[in-house]
Amino acid sequence: MDYRVGQVGRVFTIRIDHGEDILESIKTVAVREKIKIANFVLLGAVETGNLVVGPKENVRPPNKLWISYDDAHEIVGVGNLFWEKGAPVLHIHAGLGKGSDARVGCVRLENKAFMVTEVFMYELTGFEAERVWSEEEGFSPVQFR
Repeated sequence: MDYRVGQVGRVFTIRIDHGEDILESIKTVAVREKIKIANFVLLGAVETGNLVVGPKENVRPPNKLWISYDDAHEIVGVGNLFWEKGAPVLHIHAGLGKGSDARVGCVRLENKAFMVTEVFMYELTGFEAERVWSEEEGFSPVQFR
């Protein structure tokens, strides 16, 4: 375990409109506003998208189990933003639901908003960190500087 203490900097409220890509919209704000580290919550609806819903087997690095959806679902999620190799990288876990169908997973690739998705992003300051690729883990864990 490792950790740093920081504080909340600027707070952003982002409205992502129907048909816009949720992940790309958040990254665009991060680049435009020079946000290096942030936490955020999101809620609204998604029309199409992709989730990693676990590893196929309990091995490292994981062989990801993917699902895709192409109809509107409600969404509530939480995530963070750190940079890796000069670009913002998002890590979002979300619950999606439609009727009695519910899914929980890691939001990846392309995910389009349905009607509207709202994001409340909290910039974190007072420490430095970035994501660094790990062959053993098969992803880029946060490394503090």
